[in-house]
Amino acid sequence: MIDFSLTSEIDNVRQRTRAFVSEHIQPLEDDPDNYDEHENIRMDLCDEVRAKVKQAGLWCPQVPKERGGMGLPFVGQAVMYEEANYSIFGPVCFNCAAPDDGNMRVLNQVGTEAQKEKWLQPIIDGTTRGAIVMTEPHPGGGSDPTMILTMAKPKGNDAWVINGHKWFITGAGVADHLIVLAKTSDEHRRELTTFMVHKDTPGVEMIRKVPIMGPEEHGGHCELKFHDVEIPDENRLMDVGRGMKVVQMRLGAARLTHCMRWLGLSKRSMEIAQDYINVREGFGIKLADRESVQLMMGEMAKEIHIGRMLVMNAAWKLDQGDFARPEVAMAKVHCANMLHKVVDTAIQLNGARGYSKDTILEWIYRYARQARILDGADEVHKMVLASTYRAEGRDFWSWGS
Repeated sequence: MIDFSLTSEIDNVRQRTRAFVSEHIQPLEDDPDNYDEHENIRMDLCDEVRAKVKQAGLWCPQVPKERGGMGLPFVGQAVMYEEANYSIFGPVCFNCAAPDDGNMRVLNQVGTEAQKEKWLQPIIDGTTRGAIVMTEPHPGGGSDPTMILTMAKPKGNDAWVINGHKWFITGAGVADHLIVLAKTSDEHRRELTTFMVHKDTPGVEMIRKVPIMGPEEHGGHCELKFHDVEIPDENRLMDVGRGMKVVQMRLGAARLTHCMRWLGLSKRSMEIAQDYINVREGFGIKLADRESVQLMMGEMAKEIHIGRMLVMNAAWKLDQGDFARPEVAMAKVHCANMLHKVVDTAIQLNGARGYSKDTILEWIYRYARQARILDGADEVHKMVLASTYRAEGRDFWSWGS
């Protein structure tokens, strides 16, 4: 069974990440000039921090050492990502932010050696960015990928032609490498295939950056169209009809890494609240000494701790080779709601200060609302849990072997 104590190696990573964030990243949040149009760290500044990250040996925790990463297990990634996202700028500086985090992971799992060298290694090196291109406007696919309308048709034996319409593609504004999910047949459960497409391929059209509540990742959330985009068959990931397998491999881990990062944001929000209530007085007493405020703080601590236990349990199961589908689903639902609840409470305790831009709480609050939608809405994950319970009954809560 899982042991929640950390190895000395992972605890060393935790401490070094915490120190690096505190010294080199968190102070950057205070200067408005350090932000870009998406309210994220300015990319030239990010590149400067990334150089320091590489020197510190904290680069690409999810990538094998032989490719230039840290090769951490999922449990180790959970610890590091939580510390990295104690700053809103943190994950991208360590090259463990979405969507590149998930793209690197799946390309390393399913890519051929030639594909890894062409598509994966530049993202690891930090010289390019990527995006996952799945979601479509109605009546195309969203939470239900079987509704995908983007088509990829064979051209001879060694090429494909892609036509379709996608939107809300995270990071596409700066991405060079696109993982595109397209329909290749009507065969049940074998309808979809994934392809690597470079943004400069003729026929790839950037329609717009979709305005969102924000803040958002570099490159925004974009609407794209594919007009007779011809690519070689060597750009296909896995076999024809195995697109959903690729997507499931990517999204399963990606959902959990979101939760890891949200734990960091939640802890930061609680700390901002604690710092304020320690000094703020009202009606002759510090807020921290009021029982009603203590109840709110205690609730936040409980929710964050539950989230961490769910994340670590799922991470441990992934490290054992399990798909951990229900465990990831539970973590995703809880942590998405936990983040929103914690930052909302922190804003309430800070009053007008929390609602202002004098703290990063309003940034985190706006960011938090997307958590219950991205990578599968809460309702989809609850359906997964209901289906698993229906099949397993009381064994849903098995202690394992």
